[in-house]
Amino acid sequence: MKFEYLPLTKPFVPPIEEFQKDLRNIWKSRQLTNSGPVHLKFEQALCKYLEIEHISLFANGTLALITALRALNLNGEVITTPFTSLATAHSILWNGLKPVFVDINEFDFNINPLLIEKKISSSTKALLPVHIFGNPCDVKTIDKIASSNNLKVIYDAAHCFGIRINNIPLCNSGDLSVLSFHATKVFNTIEGGAIICHDPKLKKHIDALKNNGSLPDNNYHGLGLNAKMNELQCAIGLVNLKYIDRLIDCRCESVKKYRELLSGINGLKTPLEMNYVKHNYSYFPVIINPEKFRSTRDELHDFLSERNIITRKYFYPLITDHPAFSKFKAGALPVARKIADNILCLPLFHDIKTKEISMIAQIIQEFHYNRSRNQK
Repeated sequence: MKFEYLPLTKPFVPPIEEFQKDLRNIWKSRQLTNSGPVHLKFEQALCKYLEIEHISLFANGTLALITALRALNLNGEVITTPFTSLATAHSILWNGLKPVFVDINEFDFNINPLLIEKKISSSTKALLPVHIFGNPCDVKTIDKIASSNNLKVIYDAAHCFGIRINNIPLCNSGDLSVLSFHATKVFNTIEGGAIICHDPKLKKHIDALKNNGSLPDNNYHGLGLNAKMNELQCAIGLVNLKYIDRLIDCRCESVKKYRELLSGINGLKTPLEMNYVKHNYSYFPVIINPEKFRSTRDELHDFLSERNIITRKYFYPLITDHPAFSKFKAGALPVARKIADNILCLPLFHDIKTKEISMIAQIIQEFHYNRSRNQK
């Protein structure tokens, strides 16, 4: 059984006719960037959909992360997770700060809040937790720790578009939350990102920093960079926003199918479902227990690849295994290492077919059965 090609993810693109309407207006105005009318309209639409007060749009999520840390005027150490994209840790280094890595929970892959306080020192200035795969961090505990130690909290919410906890928008947590609108995300503007904040003065400062440190008032707001989202990205975002609820519903049904078909496989664990969370189903990671599954994650990855099924070992290797980060405080990180060595994300996108999921599940089941039989 073999696919012609089944990608890990497939970006949603709207009907081109809908995009062309905004495109004509942009062509007519000739304002391609610098916070034009489409940019303003997109900001307002996002605030309404996400139920937030202030959002600043960026060319990509990494620039948004870098600017978020810069906007809070930090120095010293920032506590974060080793199980995330390199962009999270890169944003710390770009600001001349030192990352301090804390181990994660096994059930949700997020930073373990019970271990954070042990790593807080006189040099610690902020926490940078990540809502991995859209699984919400323990925001109440983290915010309490931050408040007790006078620390800022910036949430890397790259995977979290539209997610809610007990009907409260997750991205309203902390001092700042940073979203990614990369093409691989549930909601995309091709490339793109955003910073969510709660204070109009801070939003003005962030908007200045993404515009080389200045605003139309010609006042200097600090060392900035050119990180603005252009009008074309905003136009794509506006059209895509009309479809986001339908896209999430489709992904939800696909995840249900995966769970149903994979639930009986010994040694393969599917993601935790949190009843109090409205998920966006951004990824479908499974954890392999090599002893029970009778095979390793890498062997399954290679087997699926031979059948043109693209999977990914998110997030492997750990950030602390990269030479640039090996010198920073980390420790053993046993849980993060265990997860990184055994995790595999299966194909998931808005229009993956039920029969494709069924075939993937059947291939995995047959692989597991044959390995188990051969090892008896």
